[in-house]
Amino acid sequence: MNTIEVRALKINQIPDIPVFSFFLTGEEILGIAEISRVKKDGGGELLGYQRGEVRQHVAEITDYLNSGEVLFPNAILLALSSDVRFKQSRGPKVGNEGCQAGTLAIPTPIGGKRAAWIVDGQQRTLALSRSSKQRLLVPVTAFVTDDFQVQRTQFLLVNKVKPLPIGLINELLPAVNTTLPQSFAKNRIPSALCDILNQDPESPFKGLLIRETTDLKENKAAVITDTSLLLVIRKSMNDPHGCLYQYRNSASGETDIDAIRKVMNLFWSEVKECFPEAWGRSPSESRLMNGVGIRSMGVLMDRIMANLHPSDPETPHEIRRYLERLKPHCAWTEGNWEILAGIPWNAPQNNPTNIRDLTRALIAVYTGQFPPP
Repeated sequence: MNTIEVRALKINQIPDIPVFSFFLTGEEILGIAEISRVKKDGGGELLGYQRGEVRQHVAEITDYLNSGEVLFPNAILLALSSDVRFKQSRGPKVGNEGCQAGTLAIPTPIGGKRAAWIVDGQQRTLALSRSSKQRLLVPVTAFVTDDFQVQRTQFLLVNKVKPLPIGLINELLPAVNTTLPQSFAKNRIPSALCDILNQDPESPFKGLLIRETTDLKENKAAVITDTSLLLVIRKSMNDPHGCLYQYRNSASGETDIDAIRKVMNLFWSEVKECFPEAWGRSPSESRLMNGVGIRSMGVLMDRIMANLHPSDPETPHEIRRYLERLKPHCAWTEGNWEILAGIPWNAPQNNPTNIRDLTRALIAVYTGQFPPP
């Protein structure tokens, strides 16, 4: 029988199920381990436990691995069959009591069944095997059992852990100074701008943004969920028609943060002045502070600011003139939205449909299409 041998540490957390820690490459992991895809047999019995390959997730991890020098400390969790063999090393014991150092021999298949199953980390393993760093050693944790129910139970327990809140991830991003997967990287600069706008004395958003670290008991002024503003900034920066797009150099990756700060302060300060009764109130009292208001006004910002220059002294007056056109048709805090078929002021919600409908209605007023001639 052919085997792959690795240096490993062994412990027994419970009797009869040893746990090992060692290092392998992604290619080696797939050489010894199967992915137990969840499916049902002809009789309807559930087989396996792993979801299908998530191609975008695998591609993002692969891109990260190919980006340069990377740190990859996330352990892959394997279930090993009882066919593996462990030989303890000679010499004095070191480390914690009950921890043994030695050599783990794992059978490699010759057209037959593999001796291991991936319990957690299938997407990472696939990405490793497809990247330019196929010889990168990554940590592996493995337990030995032939009991499929134990494997499935461990899979459920590992994946039951609640993922990090998106707000916490976004707030951490500006402080991370390394290459990130695209799903994270796209929010790094918008999140940094949210931090700046929440602290800038000239910003109408100063103290109003709710971030993961915001203590709402101490900061009762915070009423705007940062995700809404982050999405406004990100969309404007990445859309060629966005007013912030010009401040981002897609070739070099550089962004003029200060220029974006000034544009945001300029436009939203006029929004604050135009709708003082709706600014700074809780989302339940003001739809302007709700995600539906921030997102729809963000699209309007792109329309209004597209032909205005921030340094022109007339720009604030021009913004105000456009916003005054909207004012009679906005029901941020009371009344009904006549531009939305007369629905109550608090009917629009922070969902894609309502954001789309309110955005279209505001643009219709801005372009003179409402009220109809």
